[in-house]
Amino acid sequence: MQSWSLDKKIQVTTARIIEWYGHYNGLVYVAFSGGKDSTVLLDLVRKIYPDVPAVFCDTGLEFPEVRQFAMNTENVVVLRPEMNFRKVIETYGYPIVSKRVADTVEYGHKPGSFRWKELHGEIVRSNGTKSEFNCEKWCYLLDAPFKVSSRCCNVMKKKPMKKYSKETGRVPIIATMANESRSRRSTWMSTGCNAFNKKSPSSQPMSFWTEDDVLQYLHTYNVPYASVYGDIVPCGGGWTTTGERRTGCVFCAFGAHLEKTPNRFQRLKQTHPKLWDYCMRSWEDHGLGMRKVLEYIGVSCD
Repeated sequence: MQSWSLDKKIQVTTARIIEWYGHYNGLVYVAFSGGKDSTVLLDLVRKIYPDVPAVFCDTGLEFPEVRQFAMNTENVVVLRPEMNFRKVIETYGYPIVSKRVADTVEYGHKPGSFRWKELHGEIVRSNGTKSEFNCEKWCYLLDAPFKVSSRCCNVMKKKPMKKYSKETGRVPIIATMANESRSRRSTWMSTGCNAFNKKSPSSQPMSFWTEDDVLQYLHTYNVPYASVYGDIVPCGGGWTTTGERRTGCVFCAFGAHLEKTPNRFQRLKQTHPKLWDYCMRSWEDHGLGMRKVLEYIGVSCD
């Protein structure tokens, strides 16, 4: 499906949206981050159903350009989390490495527990080989002089969205894609695009799209998008952006250790120096204190 033409992907995605909308009698919404993926999804949905609301969670973690774009979008519902990012860090810990590793570290401090064994490479498959889910490379984070956690997304995005769903009865349409992570691929393989039977039903009608598809769609159909991405230009038979390639949460460090120079924080210093300063400034000076965290895991800040 990922190798299909863009036209075919649009047709199938449109069919999934119609199926979802009909099943819930129009009580749906688009989870809208202001990023390029959800911008494409919103355009696809509103070509069929113009009145479907876009729901944006104003976490304070978005690039200013993304936030401005989202807030200026027509028929957007703005939600806000109960905690800001600094409070989430203080309460739970920093989001580093990956959601899976951060989650394992947070709950892996009890000797002999399953998560502790994962961090010490002691989980073994039935055939006697080591499990792929072991995280012994990151065992040293158990002794880090700061807390590690993956809860920020749940607290700052998922919780407000779930509250909105509960209060309105609307169910979400989300722009996640299977190639973004192993867990998303696994989920899509088991539920398909429209997960009617999940505890919290959700539609992911673009699951089989790629980043190239998203950029090609924006370029081909001249869809407005957040300026932080720059221009969309041809690149090696596909497409790329002249600005940021992915936006997400500005201060999130998930995956930063895998990036080549300049990494996201080095680019942030050049493009948004005030945000960079707040991010790196020490906790005692009312910053986020991320310099010591990033340096601890070998990520350059300057």
